[in-house]
Amino acid sequence: MTLSDQKRPWGFLTMIALSTGLPVFLGAWVDEFALGILGSMGGLVMLYMPQTPIPHRMVTMALCAFGFAVSFTLGVLTSFDVYLSAGTLGLTAFFATLVSRHFALPPPGSFFFILVACLGRTLPFDLSLAPERVGILLFGTMGACVLALAYSIGRTYVLNRALDTPPGPPDRNINAIILESSVIGIFIGGSYLFALLIGLDNPYWAPVSCAAIMQGASFRLVWQRNVHRVVGTVIGMGLAWIILSLSPGVWMLVLIITGLSFIIESLITRNYGLAVIFITPLTVIFADSTVAVGAPDTLILSRLIDIVLGSSFGFVGGWVIHHPKFFRALEARMKPR
Repeated sequence: MTLSDQKRPWGFLTMIALSTGLPVFLGAWVDEFALGILGSMGGLVMLYMPQTPIPHRMVTMALCAFGFAVSFTLGVLTSFDVYLSAGTLGLTAFFATLVSRHFALPPPGSFFFILVACLGRTLPFDLSLAPERVGILLFGTMGACVLALAYSIGRTYVLNRALDTPPGPPDRNINAIILESSVIGIFIGGSYLFALLIGLDNPYWAPVSCAAIMQGASFRLVWQRNVHRVVGTVIGMGLAWIILSLSPGVWMLVLIITGLSFIIESLITRNYGLAVIFITPLTVIFADSTVAVGAPDTLILSRLIDIVLGSSFGFVGGWVIHHPKFFRALEARMKPR
């Protein structure tokens, strides 16, 4: 594996660590660590801060925060029914991909909208708690937006080191975007539905793996990401097993979440396979650290099964997306006559 030259500014990496670390710090401080986890999930919206002029940057952050809230809310409200939950997850993936592709949203694209939607489905269904859960997530996104604004003002007006790259033009190839988004939504929702129907316990990693792999820009990249996802996740699950086996307290988890967030963002634009090693334990902590999950060995084994299943769906879905004859025929039918 090699590292690309696409580095993030150190100040930006620090802001990401703070946006995910501060909510769990506050949650641990007031003895509400589970709510702190929800706020930390909202803080992941900082990953979508573009290096554009401040007005465009903050509008993008606000819209992404809204997208996080909608994705999470659908997960929380529909987790009581297998088919409804899988169907709304597919719709979430469809619209997240459609919007992110049309407006040329830079990496990580639609991935973390789908991740948040999947994590919302891991919570026990309780309609009375839905407003509180969504509200805490929104507070996390608001905190990230405040940090983004402070960072932008400081870098632009105090350090005089603005990175005001003009926003890219929207992608006008609407038919191709709709087709690709539809296929991605079908396979992500389908992987989750299949995992539930065969009796896997809380199989959130299946659609997450499927989404990560299908983001490849070519079939070669899909295959490469498939290999990286499986290998990186096996190593990452080993790291998650070590963390869970040590039975860390809430304050240690605060440090682990903050550190993992910093490492992930420093690696994700440079080498996807290495970033996956650290994305895996962070996601496991978000989903499983606040509930009784039994022995770490059993938990890690079940998550590895999810990964293999989701990666298989993602590989097949990537083949469909990047099959030229199939898509050209569909696009031809969609063109106005």
